[in-house]
Amino acid sequence: MKKFLLGTVALIAFAAPAAAADLAARPYTKAPPAPIAVVYDWSGFYIGANGGWGTSRKCWDSVSPTPFLIGHEGCHDADGGTAGGQLGYRWQASSWVFGLEAQGNWADFRGSNESILFPGFANESKIDAFGLFTGQVGWAANNVLFYVKGGAAVTADRFRIRDIPTGAIIGTTGDDTRWGASVGAGLEFGFAPNWSAGIEYNHLFMQDRTHTFVDPVVGGVVGVDRIRQDVDVVTARINYRFGGPGITRY
Repeated sequence: MKKFLLGTVALIAFAAPAAAADLAARPYTKAPPAPIAVVYDWSGFYIGANGGWGTSRKCWDSVSPTPFLIGHEGCHDADGGTAGGQLGYRWQASSWVFGLEAQGNWADFRGSNESILFPGFANESKIDAFGLFTGQVGWAANNVLFYVKGGAAVTADRFRIRDIPTGAIIGTTGDDTRWGASVGAGLEFGFAPNWSAGIEYNHLFMQDRTHTFVDPVVGGVVGVDRIRQDVDVVTARINYRFGGPGITRY
């Protein structure tokens, strides 16, 4: 009996290494590579188009010397559509984005009010175009950019005095180019490697100007007015940026 047990143990001890050697080797699987993160890069030159709506608050004060009356003539809002384009350059440092931009827009902001001092006569105004020359400071969360902006603004204005009963223009100033300042803010979303779309608001602080109105037929002076104006514009924008799609981070 003892010999039988010793023989069995010896047989098991001999067979175990041989059985282990016959087992298939465990396959080796390489760990998958770490994911590569691509961060949207706002740096580079860009060009784009915009369109939207604007309004301009106009207040007229008669400052004509004798024999004309002096006093407040009233205010009106001149509003309407606008469309145009912009070009600029941005550079990104970490999450901060800095930029310079020039924008030019056609506009059709029209409005009028009946004069308080001269009943029966309407004061009319129109903005035909405006331009912005601004700097930008923004904060980027990958492909979403929030920014504020500020700089110079210019508007192309027209002013008229119209006789309400007949509809005839009795006074005109010709075209007026007015310079001022602007501040604004915008939100932009990069929806493709080089394309972005957004919305922007700008407020234009335009200086007061004094205008002499002349009869378009006989050429005589019919009034002198100081006109104050501010402008608010909201536009949707789309931009194409020249350059690579983003910054690769491992």
